[in-house]
Amino acid sequence: MSKVDWRKLQSLILDRIKQQPKDYPVKNLIPVADEVLNARAVLIEGVSKLLKVVPLKACRWCPEIHVGHIGHRIRTCRSYERGAKNVEHEWMEGSINDILIPVESFHLRNRFQTVIEHDEMLEYDRIPAIIELCIQAGAEIPEYLAKKTDNSFSENALTYNFSDNTRDKVRQVLVNEERSQFSSPLLEELSDLARRTLYAWETMRLGAQRLMHVYPVKVCQFCPEVHVGPIGHKVQRCSLYKKVLKEHKWKHANLDDLIPPRNVWHLRQQDAPPLLHKGRGYYGHAPAVVELCVQAGSGIPKKYICMMKIYGLRPPSNYLCFLCFVFLLCAYPVV
Repeated sequence: MSKVDWRKLQSLILDRIKQQPKDYPVKNLIPVADEVLNARAVLIEGVSKLLKVVPLKACRWCPEIHVGHIGHRIRTCRSYERGAKNVEHEWMEGSINDILIPVESFHLRNRFQTVIEHDEMLEYDRIPAIIELCIQAGAEIPEYLAKKTDNSFSENALTYNFSDNTRDKVRQVLVNEERSQFSSPLLEELSDLARRTLYAWETMRLGAQRLMHVYPVKVCQFCPEVHVGPIGHKVQRCSLYKKVLKEHKWKHANLDDLIPPRNVWHLRQQDAPPLLHKGRGYYGHAPAVVELCVQAGSGIPKKYICMMKIYGLRPPSNYLCFLCFVFLLCAYPVV
């Protein structure tokens, strides 16, 4: 059995740690980070325009949302403020933050810097976690770097310039209430906008997943706090305890922690609104962005067909249940 000189091995390990920053950012992933930023900009612009056409409903008491003109009547509201469980939702108008949930993290000055302590919390900016991931992957945002000294981040730094004709046609959609009254060029323009938005959503998620294989992302086990970096911070902001804030207990994050899909009930062609509680076993689900784009005229991606139960049966009506009951009585008469 050979003896190991731990002193020499220790020096090699320390040299490797010192040279580690030279390996980052990975050059092959810099285009991926730029693609994710561009897709995010197109996604935000597309969702904000589609929400002017397809209404979004949000529950007043719980985080439930619904894409459509009429909110569903499925009794899944479990708000503690209402003091009841499994009751119908009380709907109100939703916003873009209800679909694209903002997930923020601390912006690190250097990826290999020391751990952020609790006393240093106010010295670091809070920016969207997906942008922090792209910055660590090598993406450059001149608008953000120019405002870095002001300790602020402008959400308007990433925009996508659509044509003025598209903006005017989307406004014309608001005048009509039914899609059957729209002209065919307007429907094509709206469907094209939905397809680009859906493609941007899938591109952003796929690119972020590739980046997360190289650049680790942490999430707290007890709260939705996210940290982009090899080691989680020590800021005492964990909401596990209601009265006392503790340090986070970190674990490796997955894609849904960084980009929450926010699943909603899917309104199929064979279902008539509103969705009822008795048919909840027949209805499917879909991410809110996907449901928004599908209702705006985009095609359904193949990976969501089973989740959305496209070819599933429609829930039976009261009349069909009555016919089945009569048939059973005729087939098996009671003696």
